[in-house]
Amino acid sequence: MRVLVIEDDAMLGKALVQALEDADMSVDWVRDGRLGEEAVAVGGHGFVLLDIGLPGRSGLEILRSLRLAGDKRPILMITARDELDDRVAGLDLGADDYLVKPFEVKELLARMRAVLRRHGGQAVSILGTSEVELDLSSHEVTYRGHREVLPAREFALMQALLDRPGTILSRTQLEEKLYGWGEEVESNAVDVLIHYVRRKFDKDIIRNIRGAGWMVPK
Repeated sequence: MRVLVIEDDAMLGKALVQALEDADMSVDWVRDGRLGEEAVAVGGHGFVLLDIGLPGRSGLEILRSLRLAGDKRPILMITARDELDDRVAGLDLGADDYLVKPFEVKELLARMRAVLRRHGGQAVSILGTSEVELDLSSHEVTYRGHREVLPAREFALMQALLDRPGTILSRTQLEEKLYGWGEEVESNAVDVLIHYVRRKFDKDIIRNIRGAGWMVPK
């Protein structure tokens, strides 16, 4: 999963990037509210970690703009402010959850998983169809009874496809979900990942729609 971190504190920002990358996520980090708003508009991020007290434009203003524009992606607010009014303001504007600094990385990751489950309508940390299941906590994929723990990028590929089974994703859309800014992406990178996943399971686990992209059937 590709995550956008909008946080002006250098020490916390670096720690968040490291923690999320250690959890096999692709991370982009900006330290200014206006740059953060531009980064969100570019798209491709499956989750946003948003600080409230930002230079240029506050996190609450960014959140308000996103929700008014109909953007429904998961957003977790992170802030040093612990007053009740701040928490209420963020939640009322459409934040999915709220963490007060300082916090433990384990709690952050657990809250992110919980938000993703709510967005996917899942009672447990599972995405899937009648044939494919993906466990968000263990990185296991099960297909027709065969189970494998996938490396980070292959897991991210399957998560992107299983977020909306039956939806065709183009090469560009998959690259946006799998790779962060500044990462060099080979022209056949997506094809290679799909090949690896198919080799572990079966070619039918990911269907190619000629001229359009790839999908996991419902």
